[in-house]
Amino acid sequence: MSTDNPPAAVDDTDPEFDAAELRTLRERVEELESSVAELNDGGGKKMTIIATQGSFDMAYPPLILASTAAAFDWEVVVFHTFWGLDILHEEKSKSLKLSAVGNPNMPLPNAIAAVPGMDAVATRMMQKKIDENGTATIDELIDLSLEQGVDLQACQMTIELMGYDESDFYDGVTTGVGAATALQHMAESDVQLLV
Repeated sequence: MSTDNPPAAVDDTDPEFDAAELRTLRERVEELESSVAELNDGGGKKMTIIATQGSFDMAYPPLILASTAAAFDWEVVVFHTFWGLDILHEEKSKSLKLSAVGNPNMPLPNAIAAVPGMDAVATRMMQKKIDENGTATIDELIDLSLEQGVDLQACQMTIELMGYDESDFYDGVTTGVGAATALQHMAESDVQLLV
């Protein structure tokens, strides 16, 4: 916690403050400071994320979680398989779509969401929100993750299945990784996520 501007001392005997409430608040502040110190320490934590979905909205969770964990000095691996592989594909990642059908958070009934072109409309709406909010793009999150040492892995079986070439992926992506390697990372990790 920064000591540049120390908080003003509070008199516990001041009738304006409830002493028990003040003690509870101080204890909570100590807990939060301890939690932040643990996160900043990293403690050699490891995280493995399995990214299986390649829609526009599902590209964000693994990249945000990975880059955040790496910022806390965690060792992070994101294994991209099946449609999740499109997130790392330089060309395909630029045209990922948000599905309007079957998405319970879309403000449209499925009958309207199924109209041709609605996925493109939904994607443009989300891209506009991202731009207006100043949220990082998928490209920016990939670059950030790689800069922070996140190991973005492309499943070799899926590369072959989809007919991709290793040169199709962003520079810095680890290719030729199989399920056995992903399982080994998962077994050694403190946190394993399937996205």
